[in-house]
Amino acid sequence: MSSIRKRLLVILLAGTGAIWLCAVIWIQHSTRTEVGHVLDRRLQESAQMVASLIRRNGGIAGPDAASLVDEAPALPDTGRHDFARQLICQVWGFDGQLKSESDGAPSGQLAEQEGFSEREVDGEIWRVYTHVDRDLGIRVMVGDARFMRERLVHGVAMGLLAPAMLVLPLLAALIWLAVRSGLTPLDRLAQALSRRPATDLGPLEETRTPSELRPMIEALNGLFQRVEGLRERERSFTAFAAHELKTPLAGLKTQAQIATLAPDAATRDRALAQIAQGVDRTDRMVRQLLDMTATENAIDGTAQAEDGARILADVADELAGLAQARGVALRLETGGTEWRSTQGPLLAPALRNLLENAILASPKGASVEARLTREGERIRFSVLDRGPGIAEADRPHVTERFYRGAASPAGGGSGLGLAIVAAAVEAMGGELRLSPRKGGGEQAEIILPGAPTGALP
Repeated sequence: MSSIRKRLLVILLAGTGAIWLCAVIWIQHSTRTEVGHVLDRRLQESAQMVASLIRRNGGIAGPDAASLVDEAPALPDTGRHDFARQLICQVWGFDGQLKSESDGAPSGQLAEQEGFSEREVDGEIWRVYTHVDRDLGIRVMVGDARFMRERLVHGVAMGLLAPAMLVLPLLAALIWLAVRSGLTPLDRLAQALSRRPATDLGPLEETRTPSELRPMIEALNGLFQRVEGLRERERSFTAFAAHELKTPLAGLKTQAQIATLAPDAATRDRALAQIAQGVDRTDRMVRQLLDMTATENAIDGTAQAEDGARILADVADELAGLAQARGVALRLETGGTEWRSTQGPLLAPALRNLLENAILASPKGASVEARLTREGERIRFSVLDRGPGIAEADRPHVTERFYRGAASPAGGGSGLGLAIVAAAVEAMGGELRLSPRKGGGEQAEIILPGAPTGALP
């Protein structure tokens, strides 16, 4: 059942109905028991009254002595039925002789034992109370027919059941109104959200909200805040990307015009060299933008498992031309470490950006070292260079998008390299560490779990 309203109605109606049914059964049972006790007490009092009147009459039980039960007061609220007239009485002597009986009494003896008993006489079952007066030598028996007693009990029970049946639909209506009223704040919240434009990510009001809805509203406000933050980041990303692409494209256009109008070959060659450099810079910018997009998308873990050393070697081969052009030696150390993972689509761009930054930061004739090691349950990729390193003032910001530190290479990078690395490492559940290297330079480390999600043994 997908509706909260229907679920609450069913639960409350079922619970209330069960309680109502138990209450009705209990009332019926207790009513029958109490009415039975009242009728038994009436029989007892009537028998004692007849015996008392006989005693006052000198112990003589006249023929009409048993008719005194007709003078007993009627039961309250008996309606049109005169239940007082349904009592019958017999007075028997110890000698076995019938001394007196009331009108309508059966021909046979009503009871044979003292106290309460039930006996079938003349085809009818009677409930009888027998009072024994040994001083007078008589037994006074007062009884009523069981069908009359059951009719009275049934009438009283049905009189109580009728209002109970009337209460049931009223209870159902009250429960429906209560559920409807109780869920009204949810309806108001849904209406407020449906009327809100997609551009409105402001917080929802909490002051007049029921306490049960405040956790939901707080969660929604938190979601709105995060979405607004992401939108702001996307706007900034688009603006920075457009600016960064515009600059080299404008330079390419200018250099192309210079090459076209160059008065000599030397000027034309310099312009063409600047065009090639601008193309390289633009190509790197586009590739990093694609890497950033890829690292921020969810990875489903269905990629084929690759060897970590192979991924590092492929990245190094890809950057070998850049290292040779910069006059930088690129050295790999894997030490035979075996580690396979399905996270190659994240790991490769992270390693590529680390190595590329290290090559660009290194002076001519220096070397860049790339290492793969296993330390217990962790895998460590290390990239070491001898460049100027990262200034202390820049360290808190180097993983921010488009941030360029004071030690950025001439010609400037895009400011996306370490941001891509940080995003990829976070998606892999690892850690990025940047620390200065003794003797100058920077040491960058990617530390991953030894058995990351999706990895194969």
